[in-house]
Formats: sequence, C-alpha cells, structure tokens
Amino acid sequence: MPVKKILVVDDSPTERHVMVELLTKNGYQVVTAESGEEGVIKAKAEMPDLVIMDVVMPGLNGYQATRTLTRDEDTKNIPVLMCTSKGQETDKIWGLRQGAQDYLVKPVNPEELLAKIAAL
Repeated sequence: MPVKKILVVDDSPTERHVMVELLTKNGYQVVTAESGEEGVIKAKAEMPDLVIMDVVMPGLNGYQATRTLTRDEDTKNIPVLMCTSKGQETDKIWGLRQGAQDYLVKPVNPEELLAKIAAL
C-alpha cells in the first residue's frame, strides 16, 4: 500500500518544519506531534501510513513511543521509521528491536528518506 499520510514526531520545531516541507513538496499529507506521548495519541487518531519518529524527546522518548505503537493492536501495522541524531550501531539495533522498520541518522539525506518511504 503506498504511503500517503505521514506522522512526524519530533520535539524540534526546526526538524518538524524541514520534514513537513520536504514531505509535502513530494506529495505526502503530513501530521505532526511534538512529543512521544502526542505521537502515540495522534497515531491512534489519524492512523497514518507511516510514522517518522525522533528518539531524543522529553517524557516518552522515541524508543518508548515506537514500542508502544508497534505492540498496540490498533497501530502495530503502521511502520515506524526512526530518524535521530543518535548514530551509534547500538542505538540503531535498539531502535529496530523496539519495532522500527528502519533507522536514519540526522541530518537526513532527503533522497535517502524519500527512497526509504517509497520502498515501504
């Protein structure tokens, strides 16, 4: 199923803005959340085709939010793409273990991000 609606979860207004610009310019409908908690709530309400999740956020971090989404009956089929400044191999392995479909390190290469979305 092609991805149409994407939920971007990031506590940085700048990062959210950059993602929204890139994704809307490429024809995606974008919904945003500023925290892991809000991301989980919006994912359940909006049922996006994809969640792009930051890791380092106050409160519920991206790993916890991803685990919540991928283990919930309502949202477990929504792929999560982690997009974070945490670039260590152990961070990536941990993100994938929480249920993330893929893992990108910031600053994100726009072509790589769009290719990963298209491949879902």
